Amino acid sequence: MAKGYGISWINLFTSKKLPKEETYALSDQMRRAVISIPSNIAEGLSRTAPKEQAHFLDIAFGSLMETDCQLDISLDLGYISREMREMLDIEINTIGKM
Repeated sequence: MAKGYGISWINLFTSKKLPKEETYALSDQMRRAVISIPSNIAEGLSRTAPKEQAHFLDIAFGSLMETDCQLDISLDLGYISREMREMLDIEINTIGKM
């Protein structure tokens, strides 16, 4: 299983808790960013050239930081609990150290 895959399931579950008015805004953006993380890690690891690997891992890291920001927004707006945010923060930090 690709690294970053766990955050996809957790975050997709979290995005379903967002209000309906966020369906095509924050929720949709969060889903795309979250799915991008393991997808780009997997694609990068399949490449043989180190420069290509680094390129896809950089994209995955950017998506990870985008997800981190969206979770902060979700917390600030009261869409997710502090406990959920802290649990996701552990996963984000783990993936970010790769």
